[in-house]
Amino acid sequence: MSTELVCIGLTILDILGRHIEKIPEGSKNEIIEQIRLTPAGTAAGAAVIAAKLGIKTVLVGALGNDDMGDFVERVLVKQGVDTSYMQRRSDMPTSATMLTINRTGDRPNFHAIGASILLEIDERTRKCIVNSPFVHLGGVGTLFNLDGQPSAELLKQAKEKGATVTCDFIAPSDRSLPSLEAVLPHVDYFMPSMEEAMEVAGTKTPEDTARFYMKRGAKVCVFKWGANGSLLVTDKEQVRIPAYKVDVVDTTGCGDSYCAGFAAALARGFDLKKACRFATATSALVATGLGSDAGVENFEKTLQAMETLPVLNI
Repeated sequence: MSTELVCIGLTILDILGRHIEKIPEGSKNEIIEQIRLTPAGTAAGAAVIAAKLGIKTVLVGALGNDDMGDFVERVLVKQGVDTSYMQRRSDMPTSATMLTINRTGDRPNFHAIGASILLEIDERTRKCIVNSPFVHLGGVGTLFNLDGQPSAELLKQAKEKGATVTCDFIAPSDRSLPSLEAVLPHVDYFMPSMEEAMEVAGTKTPEDTARFYMKRGAKVCVFKWGANGSLLVTDKEQVRIPAYKVDVVDTTGCGDSYCAGFAAALARGFDLKKACRFATATSALVATGLGSDAGVENFEKTLQAMETLPVLNI
């Protein structure tokens, strides 16, 4: 590993089961095929995949001082992620989500809010972030101690030091837009899901959605668009990158893995369109297994998937 990426934001324990089509009544039992526990979240999910893709990756997130936090950190280290800047907190438990994966790969879920939303940045961590060549801020609008001016100042400093900055957000709320407006002038690539981006912007078309965020400072938008692939929008062009056809098991973490694949591709010198294609292949591989860390083995096999997987025509 050589190039360093710092992922900042939500770090969550995912508890996943498949296939679950309905919740048994009362106290009845139902046998399912598989259960897994994985580190996840808009920062941790991206960090794990980036590490698998050969990027020296640092995760900046918050966990509770509990058994769940111990498990998440242990698995992150095993996956090759640098956790030396992780924060452990006693005021909230580790954030966790129970995901019920059905046979179409959809994931109705139940989330318990936890320590992840209270992440704080000390001086040692700030220095690590602003001196990194790639910075990804995941979960804008859900980071209570960082949203707004603290995040904006952090990304501004990173940009001044020459970093390439990406960001996304999740769980649209009344916090989302003001938090995004603060950071977007300091972001190179804004990478939300199309659905969530439209919800916050109040727009009905991809074109209007891109204009909305670019007017607020985003230099380039990369909208993650599910089976439609993704949409790359710059001030000069708009290009749809088609999805790849795979046997979908679970779509958990596909958006986060897209961000990881995009950063890994840029670090290898890929141009924007090729970086989006590589990110799409990364996301497709993740969808072939259970959990946000599934499917991806390394950079070379992901590149092979990009070159050989059939395109999904929609």
